[in-house]
Amino acid sequence: MATTMNQNLQFSIIIPVYNRPQELDELLQSLTQQNFAQPFEVVVVEDGSQQKATTIVEKYHTQLNVNYFFKENTGAGLSRNFGMQKASGNYFIIFDSDCIIPPNYLKNVYQTLSENYTNAYGGPDAAHTSFSALQKAINYSMTSFLTTGGLRGGKKRLSKFQPRSFNLGISKEAFEATKGFSKMKIGEDIDLTFRLWSAGFDTQLIPTAYVFHKRRSTIKQFFKQTFAFGKARPLLNKKYPSSAKITYWLPTFFVLYVVFSLVFLLVDNFLFISILVFYFFLIIIDSLQKNKNFKVAFLSVITTLVQFFGYGLGFLKEQFFKK
Repeated sequence: MATTMNQNLQFSIIIPVYNRPQELDELLQSLTQQNFAQPFEVVVVEDGSQQKATTIVEKYHTQLNVNYFFKENTGAGLSRNFGMQKASGNYFIIFDSDCIIPPNYLKNVYQTLSENYTNAYGGPDAAHTSFSALQKAINYSMTSFLTTGGLRGGKKRLSKFQPRSFNLGISKEAFEATKGFSKMKIGEDIDLTFRLWSAGFDTQLIPTAYVFHKRRSTIKQFFKQTFAFGKARPLLNKKYPSSAKITYWLPTFFVLYVVFSLVFLLVDNFLFISILVFYFFLIIIDSLQKNKNFKVAFLSVITTLVQFFGYGLGFLKEQFFKK
């Protein structure tokens, strides 16, 4: 059950960065535009980058209460832990460096936690108007009910939500109890959620706490990212057997269905490929309705294929072909 907030919320925003100074610039700029009256801290953790963001951070010293740390490269999870250890607030908000934060984000989080306090929360993501057509298509594939976005659960699943690390909040109390992120390189955010629940802490989805998340800007990068997501799931299923669900196999089943559809097509059986074409037609219509752009709508078919194949093949590799 959610607990009642018994202390004033003091936000510390934690941002791990690795060779992305330009993205950090956009993120910090968006934080200067928050419609939020309370003071908040920003902690930037440079994770062993070669392209340091020193000059970027210095730009915002007069506009933000920002602290900048440089450490050896250990990965995003341990860098987030490092930032939380250095932070002075009692509630940590974690963003990926490729996010842009809407003006009412902190205000919405503060209001929600004041009314329904939980020791951790997650928020959704959206596509900014400045994003490229491909980035908007990737966002569609990652959030749509017609793709794996539907598998992760929508706004109806407000409680027992599994926050993702690009947009995640956690109390200092919960961080100290769980020690934060583990050394896992993939799936570390879901792993943290399971440990939060095991320790008796509640989570929730705050629908109004959305961010504009760029994700990946090329098909190759997006495939690599979804492949990693797929590899993470069997690891999590093994570590937390009770969390395993048949729905996690759906991207793999989709990959097999596409292969079999092409095989049947070779013998002039059009039934299975016709179902696939109808599914892609639904993707185009739905994406067009949401994005009002034909290019984004057609790219959504490609990004959906990349997403399913990336996740499905990553899942297969970790499940059956791990060395």
